[in-house]
Amino acid sequence: MKPFLLLLLAATQASAVQIAVFRADVTPPVGAPLCGGLVKPAAGVSEPLLALGAVLLDTAEKPVVLCAVDYCEIRAADHLHWREVLAGAAGTSAERVALHSLHQHNAPLVDNAVQKLLPDLAILDASAADKALQNIASAIRASLASPQPVTHLTTGQAAVAEIASNRRVMVVNGKVGRMRGSSSKDPELRALPEGLVDPMLKSVGFWNAGRKLAVLHYYATHPMSYYNDGMVSHDFVGIARERRSREDGVPHLYFTGCGGNIGAGKYNDGSPENRPLLAERLHKAMIDSEKSASRRPLAGFSWKHVPVILKPDPEFPEERMIKVLQNSATSPSQRITAALRLGFIRHRKPIPFTSLHLGDDVRLLHLPGESFVEYQWFAQQQLPGGFVCTASYGDGVTGYIPLEKSFTEGGYEPSQAYAAPDSEKAIKEAVTQLLKP
Repeated sequence: MKPFLLLLLAATQASAVQIAVFRADVTPPVGAPLCGGLVKPAAGVSEPLLALGAVLLDTAEKPVVLCAVDYCEIRAADHLHWREVLAGAAGTSAERVALHSLHQHNAPLVDNAVQKLLPDLAILDASAADKALQNIASAIRASLASPQPVTHLTTGQAAVAEIASNRRVMVVNGKVGRMRGSSSKDPELRALPEGLVDPMLKSVGFWNAGRKLAVLHYYATHPMSYYNDGMVSHDFVGIARERRSREDGVPHLYFTGCGGNIGAGKYNDGSPENRPLLAERLHKAMIDSEKSASRRPLAGFSWKHVPVILKPDPEFPEERMIKVLQNSATSPSQRITAALRLGFIRHRKPIPFTSLHLGDDVRLLHLPGESFVEYQWFAQQQLPGGFVCTASYGDGVTGYIPLEKSFTEGGYEPSQAYAAPDSEKAIKEAVTQLLKP
């Protein structure tokens, strides 16, 4: 037998870690509400929406599920229900499921409790969402029929050129003014500096000796080039991801990082031709990140789970939100926004913060909501010399998660943040705990 084949056989026999990768179609039907009814409903499909994920297995650990869905948000009781269903399919518990939306806007938002608050408005297609969930569970069960041994891990990163820019860069006398968002046609806003971003796309690869099995990519920005045209789309992040998967025949998964205050607005005017340009830039970073990767054996993994209760923002009391959503003279978008906030106020359950430890120095951190990029930088600072990848947009029930000082600065995001301003301390304490050995 050839030396390489002997090495491959020995590594496979010694490996305790296995991976099962799954893929499911979650595309909504024509007519389905998108973005919780805040944009035009589905009129057609530009690209199919997918749920991509991996189940990690270890003789010393219960299975862990990592799942990234081309949805706008999955929230509150529905986020818990989805994790329970995926956990059942994988033979594990709900707290060991990291379920994340990518947050494209021409995509569904799942929150049945909010739909019940607004029976006269279309928030979601419940039957389509349930079908999507069952598709994912079926894909998980099918993948577990043929898990692959994992002997090695690779980690790499590369700078992404001309995508991410901070949305809160117009500051006058300590107050945030107009923002450029995911796109902007305002030359003054586009001429402003990028502001604080995390320019690095990070990649984690799972290998069986010399054979690549799957790659996870992480990057912090809102993932929209343009939307509100009724065309269901996984947008530029999905285009780049699918291109990488086709190129090497290996599943590539993408997780949106802490992009709550990050968008492509400096480099994107919202023209349709910009979508493939943004996808090309992200795709290049994916390739460069893998080229830079270092390799190390993987003997096992561990999982941490910290449940966190965040208090509602007292500036938006429940009684006032009820009045807004019940007022038929109020615009649908204001009523929907009030209902989403009320959903957070009434949820009153711990929000899952979790992390996957791969060896001594690699951490995959999972956060809820639209977390600001500063939380991603904070996480990386807690593990000097380590490799920390952060996925945000877990349970979307929180809305935006700014810093405490952001509420004094004003701007759009704090007005759509459902948790109290002092939540920053609790979040950072949870992150620190999750990243410890």
